[in-house]
Amino acid sequence: MEIIEIFGYISALIIGISLGLIGGGGSILAVPVLAYLFSVNEKVATAYSLFIVGSSALVGGVKQHFKGLVDWRTAIVFGIPAIVGVSIVRYYVVPALPNVLMNFGDFEFTRRMAMFGLFAVLMIPAAFSMLKERKVKPVSGDVHYNYPLIIVEGLIVGGITGMIGAGGGFLIIPALVILANVEMKVAVATSLIIIAFKSLMGFFLGDALTMDIDWTFLAVFTTISLVGIFIGSYLGNFIDGKKLKKGFGYLIFVMAIFIFYMEFLIKH
Repeated sequence: MEIIEIFGYISALIIGISLGLIGGGGSILAVPVLAYLFSVNEKVATAYSLFIVGSSALVGGVKQHFKGLVDWRTAIVFGIPAIVGVSIVRYYVVPALPNVLMNFGDFEFTRRMAMFGLFAVLMIPAAFSMLKERKVKPVSGDVHYNYPLIIVEGLIVGGITGMIGAGGGFLIIPALVILANVEMKVAVATSLIIIAFKSLMGFFLGDALTMDIDWTFLAVFTTISLVGIFIGSYLGNFIDGKKLKKGFGYLIFVMAIFIFYMEFLIKH
């Protein structure tokens, strides 16, 4: 095993620990870890990330369910269009994308640049969502659904998830609050279930049917991340996760700049 792969598995543990400590967002690092430490291409990195993100979110979602915070009806209403969106993108769109999307003179705009560029751009609002304090919305008990907007939002978030391999909690949580009048802590818990099912379904209905999966590597990486979640949850008894969350938000900013530099500057 090369030293860079050892760093990759250590990063998998760190991803899990961060998830256990701050409750979300850590899995957004799965794509750059897979791409730059394990040198897998953009299709594989985003596919494997879906499985890792989905598995991690499922563990978190189950924990929130036992706390009574998951609104399952809302999860189903939002989750179905999201599953449709991510499955379509992973089964039809991603496999159909050519290696070179367009040329600008001598400059080639590749599929990798499009997927990782979109990923880097969306890391910015994800970082902002971790830096700002979430306002607690009073419980009204009057949950209602704007179905047309929910369907459109679910398809869009599912499609974005399919392209970049990240959960998109920073998009889902505000939508649950605004479009369904869900109280904030319920929205956070419910978003984990939505992320879990749309990510895992997108992987199994898309990537698992269209590419060769290294199940051994994926199982090892995911298991290490899940172990990290339990370590992080234990450490959360002694460490203030809210303070760490801001630091992690700044780290995501740095990673976004790093990805842009690697894909758009250093290669050209």
